[in-house]
Amino acid sequence: MRTRWPGSAEQAGPGSAGELAPAGLRLRPDPRSRLLAEGTLLVGGSPVRVLKLTASGARQVAAWWSGTPVPGHEKARALARRLLDTGIAHPVPGAATWGPDDVTVVIPVRDRQAELARCLAGLTDCAGLTDRAGLTGVPPVIVVDDGSDDPAAVARTASRAGARVLRRAVNGGPAAARNTGLAAADTPLVAFLDSDCVPGPGWLDALLPHFADPAVGAVAPRIVPHEPGRTWLARYEGASSTLDMGARASIVRPGSRVPYVPGAALVVRRDAAGTGFTEDMRVGEDVDFVWRLAASGWRVRYEPAATMRHQHRVRLRRWFGRRKDYGTSAAILEQRHPGTVRPLYTSAWTTVAWLAAAAGRPAAGAACTGASVALLARRLTRVTGEQWPTARTAWSLAARLAGGGTLTAGRPLGSAISRTWWPLALPAAVAGRRLRAPLAVLVLAPPLLDWLDRRPPLDPARYVAARLLDDLAYSLGVWQGCAGHRTIRPLLPELTGK
Repeated sequence: MRTRWPGSAEQAGPGSAGELAPAGLRLRPDPRSRLLAEGTLLVGGSPVRVLKLTASGARQVAAWWSGTPVPGHEKARALARRLLDTGIAHPVPGAATWGPDDVTVVIPVRDRQAELARCLAGLTDCAGLTDRAGLTGVPPVIVVDDGSDDPAAVARTASRAGARVLRRAVNGGPAAARNTGLAAADTPLVAFLDSDCVPGPGWLDALLPHFADPAVGAVAPRIVPHEPGRTWLARYEGASSTLDMGARASIVRPGSRVPYVPGAALVVRRDAAGTGFTEDMRVGEDVDFVWRLAASGWRVRYEPAATMRHQHRVRLRRWFGRRKDYGTSAAILEQRHPGTVRPLYTSAWTTVAWLAAAAGRPAAGAACTGASVALLARRLTRVTGEQWPTARTAWSLAARLAGGGTLTAGRPLGSAISRTWWPLALPAAVAGRRLRAPLAVLVLAPPLLDWLDRRPPLDPARYVAARLLDDLAYSLGVWQGCAGHRTIRPLLPELTGK
């Protein structure tokens, strides 16, 4: 919780310039950010923060919300960076300053000539990028053949589209293939595309302007299905793909609303990429790459205004197997980035409240929630400047953060049970009759709420069944990965005292 304006920003990878937002940048508030106490309190971000603004800081934020660009003085630029980094605000990118010659597209592939041809055709058909003079062009393309059984067929497919081909004699996986292309690229930006992506017109237009901020190391588009779903699984995947990070823009890093972005479509600043992806990771290498960028100070942005069409897996066996593969990466990601891959992040107060309710003692759970609201309200008086206990703003804010947080925690708790803890919850439900109904409600509530949020072209029963099957596949992978890496950390919740 910040109590001073402007506060200090995190150090950025490109050096001291990255600590300040660029002058001239325009900001827009995140839809869930709120100004309180006549504009002197700013609440928002993920996780939620409460910022105390001075009078000048409040005026500055109000001006930004009305469309005024960031001025040139350091305090304002530092405050703007803080709002961007916490997710309270998002940039409004201006015109791109990059041309077609500034971007190299790298496509790793192993066989899959039909998918590769479709991807390359998309690059050729849609000019893809408008240069500084307003002329359109196609960025140079490198196809990395990662040990295909029929390299000649891959080479023919690539050559017909005018792409350069680099051949790897031994299959090394997506990380190694991307690194091969990265090493060969000599442009300031590299766009990684998987071969099952289908670029459309203007696919880079909303991504490249983000790189006007020298602290931005990577930007990812929203990934959407290439075609409308015809089967129940295709319709579910179109509405709930793990590649689709939603319709809201976000900064990307552990703990934020969008904690990672997939490497299926990712534009990276060459100077930020370093040596590239971790080659001994066959799954989760893109998550590890993004988190290492963020840990080194580079900012990663998710920009849903840009979309990339993708040929989703819609055959049950392949889909289930891929979901399971994703789960196996949890163990190694948790070892490389401790505390980032847990089934549940919650406070101790919330945990006790829900345990009491599940044990049939709702009054005790309500008392725990009330105590957490009161403690937080008292802490917030240091920010609001009110007197305890008649602090109306502090009480209102605490009720929203602590009380509301406890109520909404049921959704991630239910997801944690179905995605990770069901091997423990199922025997508990069999042995304890009183636990059956609460556990059933917790497990069924998240997919039903998701269905209400998304309104997919799929009835609730089949959507819930598909979601639970999705969770089952992922959880099998998590437990398999934990056994293989001899760790239980991805099975443990992360509790705080707040």
